[in-house]
Formats: sequence, structure tokens, C-alpha cells
Amino acid sequence: MHNLAINYLTEDGSPTNLFELSELIEFQASWDLQRKWQEKLLLEPSYNQAVWILQHLECYTLGRGSSNKNLLFDIEKPPANLFRIDRGGEVTHHLPGQLVIYLVLDLHRYQTDLNWYLRKLENVLLDVLNELGLTGYRIDGMTGVWYEGEKVGFIGIGCRRWITQHGMALNVDCELSGFNEIVPCGLNGQKIGRISKWIPEIKISDVSNLMKRNLKKHFGLLWI
Repeated sequence: MHNLAINYLTEDGSPTNLFELSELIEFQASWDLQRKWQEKLLLEPSYNQAVWILQHLECYTLGRGSSNKNLLFDIEKPPANLFRIDRGGEVTHHLPGQLVIYLVLDLHRYQTDLNWYLRKLENVLLDVLNELGLTGYRIDGMTGVWYEGEKVGFIGIGCRRWITQHGMALNVDCELSGFNEIVPCGLNGQKIGRISKWIPEIKISDVSNLMKRNLKKHFGLLWI
């Protein structure tokens, strides 16, 4: 039985501030925003949740305890800004053309179970792909979403006293060469893809609208 000790959900949904940013964002700025919002929720459990939908300037991020062996460049001279951050998972790459979703959610309102939360995020990505006519899938024992043998959806989360940080990314029409500088997610031989390979005319704005709809569906969010 999952712990559902606190539940602020109503028939109308859980009030959630949505920040949909059109300009490219430095990673550090978005990280700071998430941590500040997380602190607010920790201090006041009835405070609104928050979601950011954005694109980053090019960078690399390493999760807690990730190995430098998965960096194929000189760590003293990275090809783009490099951040070691407070999420799980190994190294990944952010850049324009990749849709990034950060969620500061209170899992007391849902289920205090990180596996449940990871699978929920995968469900969001799978439903977005499905609405685009692409049948994505999971791989047992791994986190993320694949299509035709290529990983297109990435998930890495942080959580403090059941208040989440970080989230997921979907490669829409980004340049893929930067992924050659790392072992993505610590998986040797992993092929990385982007939606534009199968839907050349795809636009970030199209995917963003689908993302908002499926986040609302899976997490009962009331956008404000």
C-alpha cells in the first residue's frame, strides 16, 4: 500500500504554476529556480506545485555519483558547460531543439514512491510519442523511452522529503553530435535519436502542447 498521507487533489486538479519559456535558458538559472520553489513547498505543503517547459543552451550534466569515465572529453576543457547536480542518473546532454520539462511536485499528493514517479514520467513521454503517431517503448531495467532502437526520451530526477526536482527531456529536432562526446546515461553503444528523423516537419511548439496536455492528464494538474 502506497503512502498517501497528504492529498490536496480536488476534482479540479492540483494548482500548478506553469512556466513555458520561449528563450534559451542557462542550466544554472533553471536549477536555481527549481531549488527555490522546492524550498517553498518544503516550508508550506499547501503551496502550488511548479512545472517549467524550456530549452537549454548547450551543456552537460552529471548526476549524483556519476562516473567521469562516461565523459569522452577532457574534464578541464569541456566542449560546453558541465554541471554536477543533485539528480540520479549518469551524464546527459542538453541543447536547443530538445524539450526539457522540470517538475517540482509534492509526491505526498500522489504516491511517495520514486519508482511509481519514474514510470509516470515515462508514461507522459510515451503518450506524447503516441499522439505523434510513434509507438515508443521502455526497456526493462532502464529508465527512459525508445523508438526504433534509439533513445529519444530521458529522465533524471532529484527528490527531497518527497518534493521533486529536475525531470525529463525529449529530443525533438536537436543536433545529435554532442552526444558523441559522452556515454549517454552510462550506456555503452546506446544509439540516441530525435523525433525529426521520423517527422521532419516537427516543431518544438507542437510537442510542447502535447506535453502540457499529457502532464495534466497523468498528474491531475490545474495550470495557473
